[in-house]
Amino acid sequence: MTGKLFQDAHTIVQESIREVLPDSAVKNVLENTCFPKKVYVVAVGKAAWKMAAACEEVLKGQIEKGIVLTKYGHSEGDISRFEILEAGHPVPDENSVAGTQKILEMVSGLQEDDTLLFLLSGGGSALFEKPEEGLTLADIQEATELCLACGAHIEEINTLRKRLSAVKGGKFAKLCGKARILEIILSDVVGDRLDMIASGPACADTSTCADALRIVEKYNLPFRAEILSALQKETPDRIDNVEVHVTGSVSEFSRAAAKTAKSLGYTPYIVSTSVDCEARELGKYMASVARTITQEPDCAFHKPCAVICGGETVVTLKGKGKGGRNQEIALSAALGIEGRKNLVIFSVSSDGTDGPTDAAGGIVDGDTVGLLRSKGLEPEKMLAENDSYRALQQSGGLLLTGATGTNVNDITVLLIE
Repeated sequence: MTGKLFQDAHTIVQESIREVLPDSAVKNVLENTCFPKKVYVVAVGKAAWKMAAACEEVLKGQIEKGIVLTKYGHSEGDISRFEILEAGHPVPDENSVAGTQKILEMVSGLQEDDTLLFLLSGGGSALFEKPEEGLTLADIQEATELCLACGAHIEEINTLRKRLSAVKGGKFAKLCGKARILEIILSDVVGDRLDMIASGPACADTSTCADALRIVEKYNLPFRAEILSALQKETPDRIDNVEVHVTGSVSEFSRAAAKTAKSLGYTPYIVSTSVDCEARELGKYMASVARTITQEPDCAFHKPCAVICGGETVVTLKGKGKGGRNQEIALSAALGIEGRKNLVIFSVSSDGTDGPTDAAGGIVDGDTVGLLRSKGLEPEKMLAENDSYRALQQSGGLLLTGATGTNVNDITVLLIE
């Protein structure tokens, strides 16, 4: 896939992600903060390495010790005074538990006049994990996989995770005793609900056991008795030793895309920053917008334009293919713009990893579906099988950025010349 639209799409992806990197936000908080005694640092999430590196740059010798716990492939080398650990995502693994245990050992000795800098970003729900008493890692893995497969929203998944974990839903803050916690959060949750970002390890929980059980009933989740029992234990609803600073959001990501698109000559339109539907439905919607703009002379969108939607969609797994929500958006959109000229639709995850793949998302145009058919492939069947990765790989439509060091949800963009 070549041409100006394709090149502009890549520029928007690169510049938008650069605009939402967490470095400056962390520095801004720390440069105006006084630390009377010892400072310890815990950085958890997909953006943990960059947040920790920015922290070390500002504080340097003030840090007594730090630990980074991030996704495999998301660390970028050594950081002075930090131990760098990697673990599984989106399903926790043994390294998630081992890394969490090291963090708990470090904070167990904190004194009242010590400060814990807690740098939190999306992905922390899987990476930061210790099973609640009576549960095993296998229990949490099973519950996570069932939730991901049924199409549950991230807030619903995290409501359950809080009760299965010994460190989520405010429980980690309680384990830090009376030490002061300064928390800097890079938000990947639509609406920036603090208790939902990485399942709120240092935040009072606003959800209840009744909420958790309603989710189980809604999706008919076949949980074992031990898991159901854990879901009936309430989490802390008050935390007194935490000061929170939130930075980054899908709104900022969307505005960054609009800014870059405008610099490239497109009129930007941010339609939504709170998308939370099925991925393929957003693909259909973006394709319908494309058809309207190209067909209706009185359309409210003026060409050349960039139509932007931000948020976090879900995928209900029905097939056995490989892909992610952004790739599924792109493949779904391709079916709706078949044969259309002078437009592209792309969808990208800010963290650079869409689902269990090495792609950040996908890009399609009016020729994508025809190209797949010419290769003997059936795009409708590939979408039904959740096989968007293979479809986009065959059409040259995979967006590959590598791990970016940030995590503020996804954007989907329609570019029309």
